[in-house]
Amino acid sequence: MEKKMISLTIDGVHVEVPEGTTILEAARKAHVHIPTLCFLKDVNEIGACRICVVDAGARALQAACVLEVAPGMVVRTNTPEVREARKTIIELILSNHDKKCLSCVRSQNCELQKISLDLGIENGDEFAGTMRIYSVDDLSVSLVRDNNKCINCRRCVATCNKNQGVGVIGAVNRGFNTSIESAWDQSLAQTACIGCGQCIVNCPVGALYEKDELQDVWTMIDDPDLHVVVQPAPSVRAALGECFGLPMGTNVTGKMVAAMRRLGFDKIFDTDFAADLTIMEEATELLDRIQSRGTLPMITSCSPGWVRFCETYYQDFIPNLSSCKSPHQMLGAITKSYYAEKASIPAEKIRVVSVMPCTAKKLETRSPGMDSTGYPDVDAVITTRELGKMIKSSGIDFVNLPDEEFDPILGLSTGAGTIFGATGGVMEAALRTAYETVLNKELEKLDFHVVRGIQGIKEATIALGDVELNVAVVNGTANAAKLLDAIRKGEKTYHFIEIMACPGGCVNGGGQPIVSAQDRLNLDPRIERAKALYKADDEMIYRKSHENPMIKKLYDEYLEKPNSHRAHHLLHRHYVKRPKYQNQN
Repeated sequence: MEKKMISLTIDGVHVEVPEGTTILEAARKAHVHIPTLCFLKDVNEIGACRICVVDAGARALQAACVLEVAPGMVVRTNTPEVREARKTIIELILSNHDKKCLSCVRSQNCELQKISLDLGIENGDEFAGTMRIYSVDDLSVSLVRDNNKCINCRRCVATCNKNQGVGVIGAVNRGFNTSIESAWDQSLAQTACIGCGQCIVNCPVGALYEKDELQDVWTMIDDPDLHVVVQPAPSVRAALGECFGLPMGTNVTGKMVAAMRRLGFDKIFDTDFAADLTIMEEATELLDRIQSRGTLPMITSCSPGWVRFCETYYQDFIPNLSSCKSPHQMLGAITKSYYAEKASIPAEKIRVVSVMPCTAKKLETRSPGMDSTGYPDVDAVITTRELGKMIKSSGIDFVNLPDEEFDPILGLSTGAGTIFGATGGVMEAALRTAYETVLNKELEKLDFHVVRGIQGIKEATIALGDVELNVAVVNGTANAAKLLDAIRKGEKTYHFIEIMACPGGCVNGGGQPIVSAQDRLNLDPRIERAKALYKADDEMIYRKSHENPMIKKLYDEYLEKPNSHRAHHLLHRHYVKRPKYQNQN
């Protein structure tokens, strides 16, 4: 049923919007910008900060993000009273805020900083007085929490609870003493935090950020005795350009490779290659489980945030996890074994740096079994944002770089590997290979649109000859919990499930460039970045993992076949049951 349309006036502009629309949403139709801080569409719509107050004819100013339109309503967003109220609110926030903006990780990309400038606030000392001083929580392997920058907007709390279903942070105390904390004032490292970093990308200020590993990486590059290999994840190429002002969803693969060479890395390999390798191992594992009546449904294991969520909250599903390492860990292992032999470089002299869209990858490198060559598969993980910092600090003119190619030996990939970064991409890549492996005939249509899109849970039945394969694709661990609970109750039955911890998949990972709440009203990074990956897939010479010539060569020369003894030693892992406290020790 269509909603009734409501007519109202905003700053003298007549607009019509569906019943139930908020003033904030209606104002966009009138091309009126209303500032926000605590607001995060579909996640945190609580009217707490009051920055979005407007005059809607009531005796007091009201929050536009929660006030619904009414017939004939006359709204004014720019009266002297509204401007003064917003300015006072920001000055009060700044009165208890660490204002070292020049050295802040979010300088020039801070929503509080932007609003302060827009309102003409020069120093924020109008209400100078007592300030609370907090210790910086930097014990986590993946992220840092600095409450001296926190503005108590609760966007991180809502994200951790609503999107991720983890809930390890929340507001404590009241009034001036309110702060966002973990239970019993614990460090995040002592909680069941899964390290996904969604709190970081949804924080409007610099209160949350990734654990910086840049100095470690520079030290490796600068050591002449080390051979340093770098590998970027599929979704990095769809987002890195945003760090340099390019439109969201611009594919910058060639410029990214060129920049990495100029940074001083000895070899640039592609995690997409290892995504193809993952499909060979994972599809084989799935077919083996189906044929031998193994544990089903099999669930993907390439998202470390999801794996940690499973190891902590859904331990009865650990046997369902694929034993495959994630792609970047596979490539690390192959680099220090196959490549080391080919290049006649001792494994102990090789360092592998992964550029990931994900802060949980920093945790993953410390998981059991991630050292199958006797050395760490991956020596350092930096985020897309950290790579952007490296490039900027080196004075590289990223936008005008000529495109360059990956180093060939472990740099050739297919479209199937590229789409790993989007929710549904792992499933689609696996189906392309599983279909042709089972039926021994070529797919007429490679695109499995039924598993694409940003819905939290997607389901499909795929015919593989006589087998009807029931599959599901899930993004966001809160949605994973819903699906797993349904399986526990016997309400759902599947053969294969893809789960990614972050909403939208890796394209929206906790290490990706930060998009403000206001910009998210106009462009959805989950959609725009995924478009870049699917477009790249369409343009690839090879679009199925099993057609990758270098994958074939790797098996012929070294691994023998998928799930062989050597492949299992290098490319597979085991899991542990994690307590809900002391989680990262």
